[in-house]
Amino acid sequence: MATIKDVAKRAGVAVSTASYALNGNEKVSAATIDKVLKAARELNYQKNGFASDLKRTKTNTIALILSDMSGPYFSELIKGVQEVTANNQYDLIACSSVGGDRSTATKFLREKRVDGAIILANNISTKVIEESAREDFPIVVLDRDVENPYAIHVEVNNRQGGYQATEHLIQMGHRSISYVSGPIDSHDNQERFKGFMDALKDYNVPFQSRLKIGGDFTRDGGYRATKMLIAQQNLPDAIFYANDEMAIGGLQAFKEKGIGVPEDVSIVGFDDIQLSEYANPPLTTIRQPKYEAGALSVHMIFQMLAGEKVERNYNLSTEFIERSSVKEK
Repeated sequence: MATIKDVAKRAGVAVSTASYALNGNEKVSAATIDKVLKAARELNYQKNGFASDLKRTKTNTIALILSDMSGPYFSELIKGVQEVTANNQYDLIACSSVGGDRSTATKFLREKRVDGAIILANNISTKVIEESAREDFPIVVLDRDVENPYAIHVEVNNRQGGYQATEHLIQMGHRSISYVSGPIDSHDNQERFKGFMDALKDYNVPFQSRLKIGGDFTRDGGYRATKMLIAQQNLPDAIFYANDEMAIGGLQAFKEKGIGVPEDVSIVGFDDIQLSEYANPPLTTIRQPKYEAGALSVHMIFQMLAGEKVERNYNLSTEFIERSSVKEK
Protein backbone atom coordinates (compact mmCIF):
# COMPACT_ATOMS: atom_id res chain seq x y z
CA MET A 1 0.00 0.00 0.00
CA ALA A 2 1.40 3.39 -1.01
CA THR A 3 2.37 5.81 1.75
CA ILE A 4 2.75 9.57 1.78
CA LYS A 5 6.52 9.03 1.53
CA ASP A 6 5.96 7.19 -1.77
CA VAL A 7 3.83 10.06 -3.04
CA ALA A 8 6.47 12.64 -2.04
CA LYS A 9 9.19 10.63 -3.76
CA ARG A 10 7.16 10.25 -6.96
CA ALA A 11 6.35 13.97 -7.01
CA GLY A 12 9.92 14.99 -6.17
CA VAL A 13 8.98 16.99 -3.09
CA ALA A 14 9.52 16.77 0.67
CA VAL A 15 7.08 14.70 2.74
CA SER A 16 5.90 17.86 4.50
CA THR A 17 5.23 19.52 1.14
CA ALA A 18 3.28 16.47 -0.03
CA SER A 19 1.22 16.62 3.16
CA TYR A 20 0.50 20.32 2.67
CA ALA A 21 -0.48 19.70 -0.96
CA LEU A 22 -2.83 16.81 -0.13
CA ASN A 23 -4.55 19.06 2.40
CA GLY A 24 -4.81 22.01 -0.02
CA ASN A 25 -2.65 24.20 2.20
CA GLU A 26 -1.89 27.69 0.88
CA LYS A 27 1.79 27.25 1.78
CA VAL A 28 2.30 25.39 -1.51
CA SER A 29 1.55 26.53 -5.04
CA ALA A 30 -1.29 25.25 -7.23
CA ALA A 31 1.32 23.69 -9.56
CA THR A 32 2.83 21.71 -6.68
CA ILE A 33 -0.63 20.57 -5.53
CA ASP A 34 -1.36 19.32 -9.05
CA LYS A 35 1.98 17.48 -9.16
CA VAL A 36 1.41 15.79 -5.79
CA LEU A 37 -2.19 14.85 -6.61
CA LYS A 38 -1.03 13.32 -9.88
CA ALA A 39 1.53 11.23 -8.03
CA ALA A 40 -1.13 10.16 -5.51
CA ARG A 41 -3.44 9.04 -8.33
CA GLU A 42 -0.67 7.11 -10.06
CA LEU A 43 0.12 5.27 -6.81
CA ASN A 44 -3.59 4.83 -5.92
CA TYR A 45 -2.92 6.65 -2.64
CA GLN A 46 -6.05 7.71 -0.77
CA LYS A 47 -5.64 9.63 2.48
CA ASN A 48 -8.40 9.23 5.03
CA GLY A 49 -9.15 12.15 7.33
CA PHE A 50 -9.50 10.06 10.50
CA ALA A 51 -6.65 7.53 10.31
CA SER A 52 -5.02 5.36 7.68
CA ASP A 53 -6.15 2.14 9.35
CA LEU A 54 -9.77 3.30 8.99
CA LYS A 55 -9.43 3.67 5.24
CA ARG A 56 -12.17 1.21 4.37
CA THR A 57 -14.42 1.95 7.35
CA LYS A 58 -17.87 3.30 6.62
CA THR A 59 -18.76 6.55 8.36
CA ASN A 60 -22.54 6.39 7.80
CA THR A 61 -22.32 10.07 6.91
CA ILE A 62 -23.15 12.04 3.76
CA ALA A 63 -21.68 15.49 3.04
CA LEU A 64 -23.70 18.30 1.48
CA ILE A 65 -21.35 20.97 0.12
CA LEU A 66 -22.97 24.32 -0.71
CA SER A 67 -21.62 27.64 -1.96
CA ASP A 68 -24.02 29.53 0.33
CA MET A 69 -25.30 28.13 3.62
CA SER A 70 -27.60 31.08 4.30
CA GLY A 71 -29.65 31.54 1.12
CA PRO A 72 -33.40 30.79 1.44
CA TYR A 73 -33.23 28.55 -1.65
CA PHE A 74 -31.10 26.03 0.23
CA SER A 75 -33.45 25.34 3.15
CA GLU A 76 -35.79 23.09 1.14
CA LEU A 77 -32.86 21.36 -0.55
CA ILE A 78 -31.24 20.63 2.83
CA LYS A 79 -34.58 19.37 4.17
CA GLY A 80 -34.88 16.86 1.31
CA VAL A 81 -31.34 15.60 1.87
CA GLN A 82 -31.70 15.48 5.65
CA GLU A 83 -34.94 13.51 5.74
CA VAL A 84 -33.70 10.77 3.42
CA THR A 85 -30.35 10.42 5.20
CA ALA A 86 -32.10 10.19 8.58
CA ASN A 87 -34.58 7.60 7.29
CA ASN A 88 -31.60 5.49 6.24
CA GLN A 89 -29.90 5.95 9.64
CA TYR A 90 -27.15 8.13 8.18
CA ASP A 91 -25.84 11.45 9.44
CA LEU A 92 -25.57 14.60 7.33
CA ILE A 93 -22.75 17.13 7.37
CA ALA A 94 -23.56 20.39 5.57
CA CYS A 95 -20.55 22.58 4.89
CA SER A 96 -19.64 25.71 2.98
CA SER A 97 -17.34 25.74 -0.03
CA VAL A 98 -15.89 29.17 0.83
CA GLY A 99 -12.29 28.97 -0.34
CA GLY A 100 -13.07 26.77 -3.33
CA ASP A 101 -10.54 24.04 -4.02
CA ARG A 102 -8.59 25.05 -0.91
CA SER A 103 -11.63 24.92 1.37
CA THR A 104 -12.20 22.56 4.25
CA ALA A 105 -15.06 21.09 2.23
CA THR A 106 -12.67 19.65 -0.35
CA LYS A 107 -11.03 17.57 2.38
CA PHE A 108 -14.26 15.59 2.60
CA LEU A 109 -13.76 14.79 -1.07
CA ARG A 110 -10.01 14.21 -1.23
CA GLU A 111 -9.73 12.32 2.04
CA LYS A 112 -13.01 10.36 1.92
CA ARG A 113 -14.11 11.59 5.33
CA VAL A 114 -17.69 10.62 4.46
CA ASP A 115 -19.34 7.86 2.40
CA GLY A 116 -20.61 10.13 -0.37
CA ALA A 117 -21.17 13.78 -1.21
CA ILE A 118 -23.73 16.09 -2.81
CA ILE A 119 -22.28 19.26 -4.31
CA LEU A 120 -23.92 22.55 -5.28
CA ALA A 121 -20.91 24.84 -5.31
CA ASN A 122 -19.64 26.48 -8.48
CA ASN A 123 -16.33 27.34 -6.75
CA ILE A 124 -15.41 23.66 -6.33
CA SER A 125 -13.65 22.82 -9.59
CA THR A 126 -14.78 20.05 -11.89
CA LYS A 127 -11.25 18.67 -11.73
CA VAL A 128 -11.45 18.11 -7.97
CA ILE A 129 -14.79 16.31 -8.35
CA GLU A 130 -13.49 14.15 -11.21
CA GLU A 131 -10.47 13.13 -9.13
CA SER A 132 -12.54 12.38 -6.01
CA ALA A 133 -15.53 10.36 -7.26
CA ARG A 134 -14.98 6.61 -7.25
CA GLU A 135 -16.87 3.36 -6.77
CA ASP A 136 -16.80 3.46 -2.97
CA PHE A 137 -17.27 7.23 -2.87
CA PRO A 138 -20.15 8.36 -5.14
CA ILE A 139 -20.79 12.05 -5.69
CA VAL A 140 -23.96 13.78 -6.89
CA VAL A 141 -23.41 17.14 -8.56
CA LEU A 142 -26.34 19.56 -8.83
CA ASP A 143 -24.86 22.33 -10.96
CA ARG A 144 -22.96 20.64 -13.83
CA ASP A 145 -22.16 17.37 -15.57
CA VAL A 146 -18.87 15.73 -14.58
CA GLU A 147 -17.08 13.15 -16.71
CA ASN A 148 -16.74 10.38 -14.15
CA PRO A 149 -18.94 7.24 -13.97
CA TYR A 150 -19.27 7.69 -10.20
CA ALA A 151 -20.37 11.34 -10.41
CA ILE A 152 -24.13 11.61 -10.99
CA HIS A 153 -25.76 14.76 -12.34
CA VAL A 154 -29.13 15.79 -10.86
CA GLU A 155 -30.31 19.04 -12.39
CA VAL A 156 -33.41 21.18 -12.45
CA ASN A 157 -34.30 22.18 -16.02
CA ASN A 158 -33.17 25.79 -15.66
CA ARG A 159 -33.34 26.40 -19.39
CA GLN A 160 -37.00 25.39 -19.45
CA GLY A 161 -37.69 27.69 -16.50
CA GLY A 162 -35.91 30.62 -18.14
CA TYR A 163 -38.00 30.08 -21.25
CA GLN A 164 -41.28 29.92 -19.28
CA ALA A 165 -40.56 33.17 -17.45
CA THR A 166 -39.59 35.08 -20.59
CA GLU A 167 -42.41 33.64 -22.69
CA HIS A 168 -44.95 34.82 -20.13
CA LEU A 169 -43.61 38.36 -20.24
CA ILE A 170 -43.72 38.35 -24.04
CA GLN A 171 -47.24 36.94 -24.12
CA MET A 172 -48.31 39.74 -21.78
CA GLY A 173 -47.20 42.21 -24.45
CA HIS A 174 -43.71 43.16 -23.25
CA ARG A 175 -40.98 43.67 -25.85
CA SER A 176 -38.23 45.46 -23.93
CA ILE A 177 -37.12 42.85 -21.40
CA SER A 178 -34.13 43.02 -19.06
CA TYR A 179 -32.24 40.02 -17.68
CA VAL A 180 -30.73 40.45 -14.20
CA SER A 181 -28.04 37.82 -14.07
CA GLY A 182 -26.52 35.63 -11.39
CA PRO A 183 -22.76 34.92 -11.27
CA ILE A 184 -21.24 34.51 -14.74
CA ASP A 185 -19.62 31.19 -13.77
CA SER A 186 -22.87 29.73 -12.40
CA HIS A 187 -24.15 26.85 -14.53
CA ASP A 188 -27.73 27.50 -13.35
CA ASN A 189 -27.49 31.13 -14.39
CA GLN A 190 -26.08 30.22 -17.79
CA GLU A 191 -28.94 27.80 -18.43
CA ARG A 192 -31.59 30.33 -17.36
CA PHE A 193 -30.08 32.89 -19.69
CA LYS A 194 -30.16 30.37 -22.55
CA GLY A 195 -33.88 29.89 -21.91
CA PHE A 196 -34.33 33.67 -21.89
CA MET A 197 -32.57 33.97 -25.25
CA ASP A 198 -34.48 31.01 -26.73
CA ALA A 199 -37.80 32.70 -25.95
CA LEU A 200 -36.69 36.04 -27.40
CA LYS A 201 -35.60 34.28 -30.58
CA ASP A 202 -38.79 32.22 -30.92
CA TYR A 203 -40.96 35.34 -30.57
CA ASN A 204 -38.71 37.62 -32.66
CA VAL A 205 -38.03 39.95 -29.73
CA PRO A 206 -34.65 41.72 -29.99
CA PHE A 207 -32.03 41.23 -27.27
CA GLN A 208 -30.64 44.48 -25.89
CA SER A 209 -27.21 44.03 -24.32
CA ARG A 210 -27.65 47.15 -22.17
CA LEU A 211 -30.49 45.36 -20.40
CA LYS A 212 -28.37 42.45 -19.17
CA ILE A 213 -27.10 43.42 -15.72
CA GLY A 214 -25.21 41.34 -13.14
CA GLY A 215 -26.81 40.81 -9.75
CA ASP A 216 -24.87 37.82 -8.31
CA PHE A 217 -27.95 35.95 -6.95
CA THR A 218 -28.18 38.13 -3.81
CA ARG A 219 -30.81 40.59 -2.60
CA ASP A 220 -28.22 43.38 -2.49
CA GLY A 221 -27.08 42.43 -5.99
CA GLY A 222 -30.63 42.66 -7.32
CA TYR A 223 -31.08 46.01 -5.60
CA ARG A 224 -27.88 47.40 -7.17
CA ALA A 225 -28.71 46.02 -10.63
CA THR A 226 -32.17 47.58 -10.49
CA LYS A 227 -30.74 50.95 -9.43
CA MET A 228 -28.47 50.75 -12.48
CA LEU A 229 -31.45 50.07 -14.77
CA ILE A 230 -33.30 53.02 -13.26
CA ALA A 231 -30.24 55.25 -13.72
CA GLN A 232 -30.25 54.53 -17.47
CA GLN A 233 -33.48 56.61 -17.61
CA ASN A 234 -35.01 54.29 -20.17
CA LEU A 235 -36.68 51.62 -18.06
CA PRO A 236 -37.55 48.34 -19.83
CA ASP A 237 -41.14 47.07 -19.97
CA ALA A 238 -40.25 44.05 -17.88
CA ILE A 239 -37.42 42.36 -15.98
CA PHE A 240 -36.59 38.68 -15.57
CA TYR A 241 -34.54 38.29 -12.40
CA ALA A 242 -32.56 35.03 -12.46
CA ASN A 243 -33.61 34.32 -8.88
CA ASP A 244 -36.21 35.54 -6.38
CA GLU A 245 -33.73 37.08 -3.96
CA MET A 246 -32.58 39.54 -6.63
CA ALA A 247 -36.20 40.26 -7.56
CA ILE A 248 -37.01 41.14 -3.94
CA GLY A 249 -34.00 43.46 -3.89
CA GLY A 250 -35.35 45.00 -7.10
CA LEU A 251 -38.76 45.60 -5.51
CA GLN A 252 -37.07 47.64 -2.79
CA ALA A 253 -35.19 49.76 -5.35
CA PHE A 254 -38.41 50.47 -7.26
CA LYS A 255 -40.25 51.35 -4.05
CA GLU A 256 -37.59 53.91 -3.12
CA LYS A 257 -37.99 55.62 -6.51
CA GLY A 258 -41.78 55.52 -6.51
CA ILE A 259 -41.88 53.15 -9.51
CA GLY A 260 -44.87 50.82 -9.40
CA VAL A 261 -44.73 47.07 -9.93
CA PRO A 262 -46.49 45.97 -12.06
CA GLU A 263 -48.04 49.35 -13.00
CA ASP A 264 -44.79 50.77 -14.42
CA VAL A 265 -42.67 47.63 -14.87
CA SER A 266 -43.45 43.91 -14.72
CA ILE A 267 -41.07 41.47 -13.03
CA VAL A 268 -40.60 37.70 -12.83
CA GLY A 269 -38.28 35.78 -10.51
CA PHE A 270 -36.97 32.22 -10.27
CA ASP A 271 -36.94 29.63 -7.42
CA ASP A 272 -40.24 30.34 -5.62
CA ILE A 273 -38.61 30.84 -2.25
CA GLN A 274 -41.03 31.15 0.66
CA LEU A 275 -40.73 34.93 0.84
CA SER A 276 -41.78 35.44 -2.81
CA GLU A 277 -45.43 34.72 -2.00
CA TYR A 278 -45.44 37.44 0.67
CA ALA A 279 -43.62 40.15 -1.29
CA ASN A 280 -45.48 43.31 -2.29
CA PRO A 281 -46.73 42.54 -4.85
CA PRO A 282 -46.61 38.72 -4.59
CA LEU A 283 -43.95 37.58 -7.05
CA THR A 284 -44.65 35.74 -10.29
CA THR A 285 -41.86 33.17 -10.47
CA ILE A 286 -40.59 29.77 -11.55
CA ARG A 287 -40.86 27.04 -8.96
CA GLN A 288 -38.12 24.45 -8.97
CA PRO A 289 -38.36 21.15 -7.06
CA LYS A 290 -35.79 21.93 -4.37
CA TYR A 291 -36.86 19.26 -1.87
CA GLU A 292 -37.15 16.62 -4.60
CA ALA A 293 -33.67 17.40 -5.96
CA GLY A 294 -32.17 16.89 -2.50
CA ALA A 295 -34.09 13.70 -1.78
CA LEU A 296 -33.32 12.18 -5.19
CA SER A 297 -29.62 12.96 -4.79
CA VAL A 298 -29.36 10.98 -1.55
CA HIS A 299 -31.32 8.08 -3.00
CA MET A 300 -28.81 7.91 -5.85
CA ILE A 301 -25.89 7.79 -3.42
CA PHE A 302 -27.47 4.96 -1.41
CA GLN A 303 -28.17 2.97 -4.58
CA MET A 304 -24.57 3.36 -5.74
CA LEU A 305 -23.20 2.40 -2.31
CA ALA A 306 -25.34 -0.74 -2.57
CA GLY A 307 -23.68 -1.56 -5.90
CA GLU A 308 -26.78 -0.86 -7.96
CA LYS A 309 -26.62 0.68 -11.42
CA VAL A 310 -28.12 4.15 -11.81
CA GLU A 311 -28.55 6.60 -14.66
CA ARG A 312 -25.86 9.28 -14.83
CA ASN A 313 -28.20 12.20 -15.54
CA TYR A 314 -31.54 13.24 -14.05
CA ASN A 315 -33.47 16.32 -15.18
CA LEU A 316 -36.31 17.74 -13.07
CA SER A 317 -39.00 20.01 -14.50
CA THR A 318 -39.87 23.52 -13.35
CA GLU A 319 -43.34 24.99 -12.79
CA PHE A 320 -44.59 28.46 -13.70
CA ILE A 321 -46.26 30.25 -10.75
CA GLU A 322 -48.40 33.27 -11.64
CA ARG A 323 -49.03 35.90 -8.99
CA SER A 324 -49.33 39.70 -9.21
CA SER A 325 -46.00 41.17 -10.37
CA VAL A 326 -46.78 41.09 -14.12
CA LYS A 327 -49.33 43.27 -15.88
CA GLU A 328 -50.53 43.02 -19.45
CA LYS A 329 -49.14 45.87 -21.53
